[in-house]
Amino acid sequence: MRGRNEELIPAARPVLGEAEIDAAVRVLRGGAVVQGPEVAAFEAEFAALVDGRHCVAVNSGTSALQLTLMALGLGPGDEVVVPSFSFAATANAVRLVGAEPVFADIEPGSFCLDPDAVAAAIGPRTAAIMPVHLYGHPAAMDRLVPLAERHGLAIVEDACQAHAAALHGRPVGTFGAAGCFSFYPTKNMHSLEGGMVTTADEGLARTLRLLRNQGMEQRYANEVVGANMRLTDVAAAVGRVQLGRLPLWTEQRRANAKLLDSRLTGLRTPPVADGAHHVYHQYTVRVPGNGRPDRDCVQKALAGRGVGSSVYYPTPIHRLKAYCGAGGEQLRRWELPETERAAAEVLSLPVYPTLTSEELERIVNAANALGGLL
Repeated sequence: MRGRNEELIPAARPVLGEAEIDAAVRVLRGGAVVQGPEVAAFEAEFAALVDGRHCVAVNSGTSALQLTLMALGLGPGDEVVVPSFSFAATANAVRLVGAEPVFADIEPGSFCLDPDAVAAAIGPRTAAIMPVHLYGHPAAMDRLVPLAERHGLAIVEDACQAHAAALHGRPVGTFGAAGCFSFYPTKNMHSLEGGMVTTADEGLARTLRLLRNQGMEQRYANEVVGANMRLTDVAAAVGRVQLGRLPLWTEQRRANAKLLDSRLTGLRTPPVADGAHHVYHQYTVRVPGNGRPDRDCVQKALAGRGVGSSVYYPTPIHRLKAYCGAGGEQLRRWELPETERAAAEVLSLPVYPTLTSEELERIVNAANALGGLL
């Protein structure tokens, strides 16, 4: 059990240090605080992560997804194939533009969209595929891209958890028409709050810039109906500091994951697909046994030993109230066995880069001491 003087190791530990505070204060003292020079610099610097793609900063990862779908012209009558095993924002963005999410199952190893399930979900109204690079593991883009090309579909990558992840040396955010990133505080890097859209299409990038700024490039010269989804310069300044630290933090996450892989004995550690560069936004294990009851007991036992953990995600999107009828019934019958199994078995352990060697040892010892629960 946890010692009296041992604090709980949290499941996530956002970093906000003096450099970030100094950057924010510098912007506040300078006076240009919304979509000014810091935003432009952040966009230019982030481009290095995505092979020089155009980068458009917005106020959240959800906004990045929604604006991208808007810029691509998706709306009522269109369907977008998405995973149900993701944060609700993935499907919410589809609904927010008036399109309909179609849920496809996931691969059991990566927790990302199964290309075969996507192929089976494509219908006459399908306009796009939205793979999620879940937990920092890239989706099977080497199979999804050809599938989309055969059917004439757009790909919008939800890379909100996958900064600097790659597949066969190619960064996420460079496979589709656009990639969308989040800078929420628990992500691998953050800007307090914010998002980024990456694209190789200059025309699409310009449309995104219009849509984020009330439809105008020049003040009061509104070209389209847009929204206010701008990023502040304060957030961009914080993001620039964090972006500079991302390479070191990523390697530390990967080193922490490697240690956990080598020493955990009873939990099913996360596999990595061939050619995948996993950046471990989450270190997600499976608890074998009887599904959710056993998983929840393990989570409680870990907390009793001083180790926090989280479940991402206990309820698949297709079973959330927002996607069901007034009585809670599913509006469409979805056959998603791997999604349901993952929701019952997954548990994410701390893996963030500021874990100390002592904390890593405590995590290993606590997990390996679970004995009969596994």
